[in-house]
Amino acid sequence: MRPPFSAGIVSSPVQYLAREKHVRTLLGVKSTLENITAREMALQVLKAVEADGAYANLALNRVLKQHQPSKLDRAFATELAYGSLRSLNTLDWIIARFLQKPLAAQSVWIRNILRTGVYQIFYMDKVPPAAACNEAVELAKKFGSPGVAKFVNGVLRNVVRQKDKIIFPDIDSDLVSHIALKYSHPTWLVKRWLDEFGRDETIALCRANNISPPNTIRTNTLRITRNALAERLEQEGVQVKKSTYAPEGLEIKGFFSLQDLPSFQEGLFMNQDESSMLVAHAAAPQPGDRVLDTCSAPGGKTTHLAQLMADQGEIVALDVHPHKLALVLENCRRLGIRSVDLSLRDARDLPGRFTEWADCVLVDAPCSGLGVLRRRPDARWRKEPGQIPGLVRLQEEILNAAAKCVRPGGVLIYSTCTITREENQQQVEHFLAAHSDFALEDLGPFLPAGLAEPRELARGYIQMLPHRHGTDGFFIARLRRK
Repeated sequence: MRPPFSAGIVSSPVQYLAREKHVRTLLGVKSTLENITAREMALQVLKAVEADGAYANLALNRVLKQHQPSKLDRAFATELAYGSLRSLNTLDWIIARFLQKPLAAQSVWIRNILRTGVYQIFYMDKVPPAAACNEAVELAKKFGSPGVAKFVNGVLRNVVRQKDKIIFPDIDSDLVSHIALKYSHPTWLVKRWLDEFGRDETIALCRANNISPPNTIRTNTLRITRNALAERLEQEGVQVKKSTYAPEGLEIKGFFSLQDLPSFQEGLFMNQDESSMLVAHAAAPQPGDRVLDTCSAPGGKTTHLAQLMADQGEIVALDVHPHKLALVLENCRRLGIRSVDLSLRDARDLPGRFTEWADCVLVDAPCSGLGVLRRRPDARWRKEPGQIPGLVRLQEEILNAAAKCVRPGGVLIYSTCTITREENQQQVEHFLAAHSDFALEDLGPFLPAGLAEPRELARGYIQMLPHRHGTDGFFIARLRRK
């Protein structure tokens, strides 16, 4: 089970609510209990995701920006919204045991009031069950009717009374259902990982996906060193430690909003997971090189390539969506990068004028995103196995087109943020079978030694996994054109 939200020790709902209000008073912040509670903010996020198709992170940011909660409420609302979305199948399974009619028969508001109530009862141990029930009833009155409020009260109090009697399917007789419900993942994904990783690693991977990842940033070494940035962030009240693998990486916490930090506004860093930072190091471009980034938005890897080139040379950043290309431009301007040119183009239409033009081509391909589920709590429920074959075909088309842009002796980097073999190792194998003028090249000289055994890096590709490396799930392959 994921670690519970820690909000202090309280013994009653009255004391719990009084403590929240007291803390805000000490902080000089007007109590949101007089306006909209953290629970209602979380509820609004869940409603937007389910009914409006919104992405959880965007919905949460919109709600937080609108209501400007205190730091305490912000943390509570985030944990409740993200935790409930991650645990959706488990919560619905628990709730169904206490209903006579399907949960779908309830309105979207009542469904999610029940879900957030059960999440607090099972996963937020510092929240008194009575407080979870009482607040859910108040929300049901606001978004339902007195009769519905009584229904919600009855269901949640039954859950509290019988909590210890709720047992997940047996691990020996029904392994798939046990893992899917205990660790909140889709059944098809559990089956897939069991075939590839086995029982223990599948459980470890699911557990890792349920832990909130660290906030990692990449130092903009064109303007500041990592040590100097760490000192600057500490002066801004941020807790900082160096990341494990990337030489520019820092893990940060204790801040209210990343965009509000003066160091962010001055372009001293870029938010980026550590696994993603390693892609540019695998490419290892040199000052003066020509580089083609075929799927560049939002610009994390593009700007990192520019850093490694000391902003000297030429980088052409492609993307098929104008609004995404605008993000690349925005990040380049904030970081002070001048060596990047933008091109609105479908990478499948390459090479055009880029025939054998590039010293290095990066294909950070569209993928199933199964390596970043810990960052996107709603993503696991949006994925379907039928989506993968289409992505594999798209990746193959982009790779084949991009390969024509690599000069003889140049480098081709292929990366994804997923962990499926057909999108990663098999994709590279199929490419090499059709392109005898390319070969995998040892990653050892380019990536940190502690990342993997030398013999693994010598293969020319690496698959990073959340439970093994503590990073997002990421695949990187380095190929050289002969």
